[in-house]
Amino acid sequence: MSNKTFTMIKPDAVGNNYIGPILAKINEAGFRIVAMKYTKLSAELAGQFYAVHRERPFYKDLVSYMSSGPIVAAILEKDNAVEDFRKLIGATDPAKAAPGTIRNLFAKSIEANAVHGSDSDENAAIEGNFFFSGTERF
Repeated sequence: MSNKTFTMIKPDAVGNNYIGPILAKINEAGFRIVAMKYTKLSAELAGQFYAVHRERPFYKDLVSYMSSGPIVAAILEKDNAVEDFRKLIGATDPAKAAPGTIRNLFAKSIEANAVHGSDSDENAAIEGNFFFSGTERF
């Protein structure tokens, strides 16, 4: 079990000016932000990040959406980081997300679900290292 996880505030949430409120929820839940950047993914970089889904029918739409506007990438630190963050963000479908979770509060749909959260310690390291280098890396 790692004490770090990776998150990304997605284009829909950035476009709706939810960066501040989402970061506030993350801080209130006891996470420490150890690295953060505001950037825009090219279609090529979004495709590389989501390569695991390349054969899935939603891949092209996902790449298009994730490269449609700026995102905020961050590495978060807390004991039991991955599991606790998954609880904080809620179900992928905001209609099924528990009240008070980030997706319940800020997501528009399953596709535009406000935030990404790593689903395992291994993926958290891979995803964090995709966006950060040097001292910020896992």
